Formats: sequence, C-alpha cells, structure tokens
Amino acid sequence: MSEREITVLTDVSLITCVVQRGVADDIIKAAQDAGAQGATTYFARGSGVRERLGIVGVAVEVEKEMINIVVANDQVDRVFEKMYLAGQLDTPAMGFMYVTQLDKAATYIPQDILQKLTTGKSAS
Repeated sequence: MSEREITVLTDVSLITCVVQRGVADDIIKAAQDAGAQGATTYFARGSGVRERLGIVGVAVEVEKEMINIVVANDQVDRVFEKMYLAGQLDTPAMGFMYVTQLDKAATYIPQDILQKLTTGKSAS
C-alpha cells in the first residue's frame, strides 16, 4: 500500500455570502470569472427587517441561499468585490457577506499542479 500524504493549504480564506433565494447562480458565476475554482451552495432560513411585515409584527422566516467559496488569500479582495457587485449587496435587504481566514484546509491537488506550486514558492 502506498503512503498517503495530506496537502495542507494555509494561505486560504472562506468567503460566505447569504442572499435572497434565486440570486446565488449570478454571484457564483461572477466569483468564478474572478478566479474562484468552485462554490458550495445550500438553503438556509433567516429573517430580517423586510420579513417583519407579517401579522402582528411577527418575523416571517424566509428561505435564503448560502454560498461558500474557498480562495487563495491573494484572490480574496477581487473575488469578494465581484460577488458583492453581482449580488447587488449595496441594496437594502439583498444579503450579507463576510470572509473567514482559514488556519488549515486540505483537498486533493493533482501532482503536476502541486509540483508547480511548491517549485514556484521556492523560486520566489
């Protein structure tokens, strides 16, 4: 049996975006156009100022879409800005975004890409 190694990424951040249902696809496309490799989306329930218009002022829960994208730290600002603009988050009640620095992440990276990354770092 061959020895298995974990490739640990330490220079990555997680961009999380909470938006109205139906908006996620445009945001993901903008993120990928800006250099993000992929995204995870799922549905969540939430409430906000707009949803307090229910009977007797009781908050009405509304389904939201959550987007998680892991990007290299040197891409965070560019991807974050493109996602923000695509989701029109400068409009009230459209959504919320934040970035979390990740201490450690791991995934499969093809050997040829890993070799380019490690030789590129040692050359600089």
